[in-house]
Amino acid sequence: MISPPVASSFRLQMLLGFFVCCGLLGYAFYAQFQLGLEPCPLCTFQRVAFAALGLVFLIGAVHAPRGAGGRRAYGVLGLIAGAAGIGIAGNHVRLQNLPPDQVPACGPGLDYMLDSMPISGVVRRVMTGSGECANVDWTFLGLSMPAWALVWFVLLTAWSAFAAFRRSSPA
Repeated sequence: MISPPVASSFRLQMLLGFFVCCGLLGYAFYAQFQLGLEPCPLCTFQRVAFAALGLVFLIGAVHAPRGAGGRRAYGVLGLIAGAAGIGIAGNHVRLQNLPPDQVPACGPGLDYMLDSMPISGVVRRVMTGSGECANVDWTFLGLSMPAWALVWFVLLTAWSAFAAFRRSSPA
């Protein structure tokens, strides 16, 4: 049995990751603009993390390095973007599962924070969470959108690691 060249299978795996990220972001925008679900600040940060992970997948697919070092570099970048997404989505799920008396008060909107605070303050404030981040406005199979985002971040991060760090079979 003849196996495909490593660069080709790496390219296809990275393209698949890119298309999954595009599909997830597409659904997020559909939910916002067609279903009327406004994203909270943590949702917006999760979108940025999916976009970053998708960009890593796309650049990896276009570059498709032949050497293991190049593939591993994309794997590390994918792990970084995926870990950031896992952290953001995990924090969001944690906020959604807090008892009602422990949910933080609603804060200012993301646009206002970006205009009035340095970026480090915005990130710290958003990651602390606010009341609107604890609302569950959408579920599928019993999981909220941030819970599904967490599942997808874990799967895509594992996919990135698989594509980048797997041993290539001898030709």
